[in-house]
Amino acid sequence: MTQTMKNYQAPQDLLKDRVILVTGAGDGLGRAAALHFAAHGATVILHGRNVARLEAVYDEIEQAGHPQAAIIPLDLEKADDKAFEGLAGSIGLQLKRLDGILHNATAGQTPMPLELHTIEHWMTMFRVNVAAPAAINRACLPLLKQSPSASVIMTGESHGHTPTAFWGAYAISKAAIETTVQIWNQELENLHPNVRFNALIPGPVNTRLRRKTHPGEDHASLPQPDDLMPAYLWLMGDDSRDVRGQSVVL
Repeated sequence: MTQTMKNYQAPQDLLKDRVILVTGAGDGLGRAAALHFAAHGATVILHGRNVARLEAVYDEIEQAGHPQAAIIPLDLEKADDKAFEGLAGSIGLQLKRLDGILHNATAGQTPMPLELHTIEHWMTMFRVNVAAPAAINRACLPLLKQSPSASVIMTGESHGHTPTAFWGAYAISKAAIETTVQIWNQELENLHPNVRFNALIPGPVNTRLRRKTHPGEDHASLPQPDDLMPAYLWLMGDDSRDVRGQSVVL
């Protein structure tokens, strides 16, 4: 599967007429995915906390002549059910449909032992990395069910996939993503087989978060966000239509 994604060449109209929500779209993998989804025909909804960054991505999409994007700023750490329902309501009201979600927004941490974790730290990791994506999925599910073929990609993490010392609550919260996609698929595969969930574990990538957590690393030697986009396009489009409930490691 990984080789298929690595060599995947997406048709230019892969995501034509689709509406896709990308969380954490202001930089890194989220920004790259938003630009590539738009370049392949999607109307992209840009989510994040930093409006200036979202506007910069919006401008790139517009200047390239791709379908006009939308911006929905929201702080996942502070949002409640009403805010998530408002997000889904805005999508339904303005765009009338939703065909995919890339959950890319992440609360990260610098490595530290579990004995130093406070309850506030645990709650932040799980609220942003697990509970907020779950709330978005729940709020957006009616729209996803109406799509002929909806793909939800949830971003896992290598330290969660293979438990690693000192990555603590961050790794544990990311490990929960892999269980989440399996349960969503078990609950939906018979009644709503048009909606599928997968976890994507990108591995080391030269992003702002990686530079923060690994300051001594040679970041130039790492894959760039654009290098991983064939996998994101493959999982979002119909060429991976039969892939569901998987944890895909790049």
